[in-house]
Amino acid sequence: MGICYIAGAADTTRILKQSMIKNDDCVIAADGGYRLLQHWGIKPDQIVGDFDSLGYVPSEEHVSQYPSEKDDTDMMIAVKTGLSMGYRQFVILGGLGGRLDHTLANIHTLDYLVEHGARGCLMGDEENVLLIDSDSSITFRAEAIGRLSIFAYGGKAEGVYLTGLKYPLKDAVLTTDFPIGVSNEFTDRGATVSVRSGKLLVIWTGSVRLCDWI
Repeated sequence: MGICYIAGAADTTRILKQSMIKNDDCVIAADGGYRLLQHWGIKPDQIVGDFDSLGYVPSEEHVSQYPSEKDDTDMMIAVKTGLSMGYRQFVILGGLGGRLDHTLANIHTLDYLVEHGARGCLMGDEENVLLIDSDSSITFRAEAIGRLSIFAYGGKAEGVYLTGLKYPLKDAVLTTDFPIGVSNEFTDRGATVSVRSGKLLVIWTGSVRLCDWI
């Protein structure tokens, strides 16, 4: 399977271009994300949500309307839709910024993906957010510039390694009460972040395509 792109409702200057979408990819609009896709000239494969952000129900095929009083956020519904279609790699646009509670909910949605054998990345205007779990890593090419931060997520993260960054770590233990991983910097050597057990939230500036996760 290819990549499942999900467009959320938050305003973003990041653009999903038609040329980025391959034949085996999927595009899902989560409520107000439909407006973004229209602006970019992209027709979604699925449109889901309660449409309170959009203000109307799109008159297209493959529209699934949900009640406004529900347990799942519109973004979670979009993720579950992508998973049900067989996708295991997700790029989520319009999921950062705007309301802090929705941003946190979207980060928790990344954890839902990990727990279901998938991986997702939130693409914001300047930063990207990715969650990795035990015995996994993410590698950045030498062209990556700017900042990178890591945080333990959901408890203790053990066996944390940072290589190729200004401040390396070797077999470190990260906890949720001491943010030692904030504001690291890329060098010109490329970089790798890995964790032996637990989960790491990885936040970096620049392109999402400068790393090996997709």
